[in-house]
Amino acid sequence: MAKRQSQFVQWMGPILDAIRELGGSGKPREVCDLIAERSAVTDKRLEESLKSGQTRYYNQVHWARQYLVWEGLLDGSTHGVWALTPTGYETTLDDTAARNLFLKWVKIHAAAKRKGGGEEDDGATADDADAVGDQDHRYLLLEILKKVTPEGFERVCARLLRESGFEKVTVTGRPKDGGIDGIGILQVNPFVSFKVLFQCKRYKGSVSRAQVGDFRNAMIGRADKGIIITTGSFTLDARGEADRDGAPPVELVDGEKLVEMFERAKLGLKPRTVYELDHSFFAGFLPSET
Repeated sequence: MAKRQSQFVQWMGPILDAIRELGGSGKPREVCDLIAERSAVTDKRLEESLKSGQTRYYNQVHWARQYLVWEGLLDGSTHGVWALTPTGYETTLDDTAARNLFLKWVKIHAAAKRKGGGEEDDGATADDADAVGDQDHRYLLLEILKKVTPEGFERVCARLLRESGFEKVTVTGRPKDGGIDGIGILQVNPFVSFKVLFQCKRYKGSVSRAQVGDFRNAMIGRADKGIIITTGSFTLDARGEADRDGAPPVELVDGEKLVEMFERAKLGLKPRTVYELDHSFFAGFLPSET
């Protein structure tokens, strides 16, 4: 049994509620942002980061999501989308129910480890851990990106854009250019293309609303769209500024999304097959705790 309740347990119920509000499925960022909005999570809390560069809040929500997958309330087979199962759609969790679910799976995992001869686990805390799953490469990738030179980060971002379908990508990086680091063309189809300016921020912290506004001011009249790429994160106000009505759109790529893009492009990453033990499958075959 866990020595203390893990902080992520508080997000189990809100995850189900948020995905239900989104119609039964949603991208992880959509779900996390909706929970933050509904739960009035402060910017200060959203900006707290772990050593991996991932924010503590998003890390905790990802942990909570994994327990809901084990319980069969979320579909764990769809990558990049969080979806409710039929049971999950009909389920709501208050704090007590969420804690009981957590303790149930702590016992199941502890029993499985005893059977396998391993040490008993006292339960995940998620206070300083990366999200559940194969996360080592994500942490290492962000650490490497934070250590490259500013020019190197601009060049690797340009390579990533090329691998993602952009053409005529050029790194400019000229001083006093309003933070514009490069330019590219996104060819949507033979008849439609967009000129895109991008900015690269090798950050550990969060990009502010003012920085998004400054970038937009620099790109007005020069491109159809802008992209800010960072190894850090964006404040809620920054995200609101990026989507402000009547202003040229600015796409925001934070550290988490940046890693996903590297994975999709298989750039700097060698894919391998990893098997994760499905504890829920064996739960019915284990001896009952007395």
